[in-house]
Amino acid sequence: MARKPTSAERRQRLKSRALPLVGIAFVAFVMGVVQGCPGNPNKDAAGRYVDAWEKGDLEAMYAELSTKSQEAIPLDRFEARYEETAAMATLASLEADEVEGDETEAEVPIEVTTLAFGTIKQPLKLSFGSDGIAFEPRLLFPGLTNDEELSRDTKMPVRAPILAADGQAMAKGPSLAREHPLGDAMIDVTGEVGVPEDEELSTTAEALGFSEGEPVGTSGLELAYNARLAGTPGGTLSAVPAGSEPGTEGTVLGTGTPKPAKPLKTSIDPAIQDAAVTALAGRAGGVVAMAARTGAVKAIAGQAYSVLQPPGSTMKIVTATAALDTAKARMDSTYPVVTEAPADGRTIQNAHGELCGGTFVESFAKSCNSVFAPLAMEIGEEAMTETAEAYGFNKPPALFNEEATTAVEPPTPTMPTPGNYNNELGVSGIGQGTVQATPLLMASVAQGIANGGVVSPTPIAVEKDLQSDREPIRVTSKKTAAQVGELMVAVVTQGTGFAAAISEGQVAGKTGTAEVGQRAGGDPEDLIEDAWFAGFAPSDNPKLVVGVNVLDAPGDGGTIAAPIAGQVLSAGL
Repeated sequence: MARKPTSAERRQRLKSRALPLVGIAFVAFVMGVVQGCPGNPNKDAAGRYVDAWEKGDLEAMYAELSTKSQEAIPLDRFEARYEETAAMATLASLEADEVEGDETEAEVPIEVTTLAFGTIKQPLKLSFGSDGIAFEPRLLFPGLTNDEELSRDTKMPVRAPILAADGQAMAKGPSLAREHPLGDAMIDVTGEVGVPEDEELSTTAEALGFSEGEPVGTSGLELAYNARLAGTPGGTLSAVPAGSEPGTEGTVLGTGTPKPAKPLKTSIDPAIQDAAVTALAGRAGGVVAMAARTGAVKAIAGQAYSVLQPPGSTMKIVTATAALDTAKARMDSTYPVVTEAPADGRTIQNAHGELCGGTFVESFAKSCNSVFAPLAMEIGEEAMTETAEAYGFNKPPALFNEEATTAVEPPTPTMPTPGNYNNELGVSGIGQGTVQATPLLMASVAQGIANGGVVSPTPIAVEKDLQSDREPIRVTSKKTAAQVGELMVAVVTQGTGFAAAISEGQVAGKTGTAEVGQRAGGDPEDLIEDAWFAGFAPSDNPKLVVGVNVLDAPGDGGTIAAPIAGQVLSAGL
């Protein structure tokens, strides 16, 4: 029989069992004390404020202000003051260190990177209200006191030249005296410099270091790559007493030395550019030429990427691609020879009420609406949109990188999406209705056919980081591309595009005539029409692609646009 433990042994056993419980209780007590500690809410608010500033999130910064400060300065004014200060400082980025301070004041060491004045390391001092950060002028930039504001003296380097593919300067010289040694035809692609009249453009120019009244890029490549061409500005950024006259000396915060940019080289061919401008002859519209294999732009004249219009029957390149890929048509398909046909719940007529039809090749060559509008209905919304978007519809043009595209704001070509055709599928297939395109896009469509079914981006700058990051897209098979190419040859040899024929090689193309509205005060039959052409040459070994649009043309695409295309292709070949 087991011996009973003595009272001393029982006490020792209880003590041993209690030790872990005491440890647990002690840890719980410590955790409770830590969790119950409120910390430093004001320092936390200061940390969130500078974190948001690093990210450029002005709304989040504003949310950290005290109620009294928010009542004193509305959000839009708060944002405007920060944006004005950032532009003055040519602010590129900032990085904040750890917050130091107490419940009444805090200080944050901040490193600011600027375009013109180097790297600036200064503290940002914050004060607090009863429920947040107190807004004060010194919060606008590190190193300021409440009685100071920023002032600057900037100097710009000589503006970089814009070069053609062969190295010749299309534009050169300082912004105040820009020259175009190869003639005014180059201005269509280089654009011009001038004093910005647009307020947003003025703010952008200030943020790049330009002084008020100094010319900046206002169009074309001068606008798209303004920051790149301007080089790195220099000068002095100072903190001066608020309300000081210009030129007042203050505390220097940062300095920089102007550095010119290297020349901007493009893919433009001067001979083709000159031919495009000459052929357009000052008419409203646009002409673009590009390399058939790479998509690199060789010429831009007029409004080649800046104005959207219905592409008319050049859209039948897209429709034919979709029809062949979905087996809704074959090269040996035949169609009734008629003047009109039903689509979209209404009757679609051929141009001038002509009899049109026959084989698929003949119908494409003669641009039969009576064939292609019903064919679009058979293809269906899904396949029509998918094919059009692969060609480049519903996407911004791939001329520039993202920054330059934002600066130029080119319009985005449009094609209805499934469920949004609103009984316009048939007319969409013939390039009418709500379909909108540019000569650049329709040239890109032709480039996809010339390149064996692969649509390439359309860069104009040689530097990789200045180009769009869009990848080549296979729109269709080599077989289908070859078949559509055969259709396009028939347009020039036996159809509406014979005026595009040249001696240097066989042209493949498609004409288009788009109705864009009734002429004001005119006869109901007096319609405003645009003339189009998209194609490439030589058809058996494509070298050059062209897209043409003439607004409010005095004739159809075959009469007006096709000869322009021929002139440009001839110059390039």
